[in-house]
Amino acid sequence: MATSRSGIAFQDFFPSMIVGLGAEGFFAELCDGFQLLMDGEKGLITYESLKKKSAVLGVQDLREDELMCMLREGDLDGDGALNQMEFCILMLRLSPGMMGGSRRLFQ
Repeated sequence: MATSRSGIAFQDFFPSMIVGLGAEGFFAELCDGFQLLMDGEKGLITYESLKKKSAVLGVQDLREDELMCMLREGDLDGDGALNQMEFCILMLRLSPGMMGGSRRLFQ
C-alpha cells in the first residue's frame, strides 16, 4: 500500500500491469483512463470533468482544493488542464513502484 503526498492511501498496481499487459498494453490502458476522465468537447481533463467523474476513481469525497491540487500536479504547460501526455506522465510519477524501478535503472 502506498500513500500520496496528500495522505491518500492506494494500491500501486502499475508494475504488475506492465508485466501482465506489456508496455504497449499498459499505455493503452493509461490512454483509456484519460478518455474516461476527459471533457469530451475539450479533449482535456479539466477541473469540471475530474469533479464530475471522480466517483469512477472512487474519490468522490475529495474536496475542491484536493481536485485542483491533482490537476496542478500534472499540469506541465500551465493551462489548468491535463492533456493525454501530461496525464500519462503524472500517472507514472505517482507510482512508487514505477519510480523505484526508474531510480534503479538510473543508478
